[in-house]
Amino acid sequence: MDQVIDNPAENRFELALPGGMAIIAYRIDGERIVLIHTEVPQALAGQGVGSRLAKGAFELIRTSGRKAVPRCEFVQGWLAKHSEYDDLIDG
Repeated sequence: MDQVIDNPAENRFELALPGGMAIIAYRIDGERIVLIHTEVPQALAGQGVGSRLAKGAFELIRTSGRKAVPRCEFVQGWLAKHSEYDDLIDG
């Protein structure tokens, strides 16, 4: 299974797949991680890649001890269906 990684040098979570790289861009705000934008390559759209990326990102956020501030519409919509991550939301 492909794994979501944190790439702090680029300020993004990444999911590398044969059809391209899916990312969630973020910025660090103290102990909070502000999720700004999600991109999934057009070739991978509609295949659940965004959901896999979001789940992996939130698992990494949980491990980091930070709180998430979802500013991206995709992430906000995903979170509405995944209440198991409500404890990580700040703002």
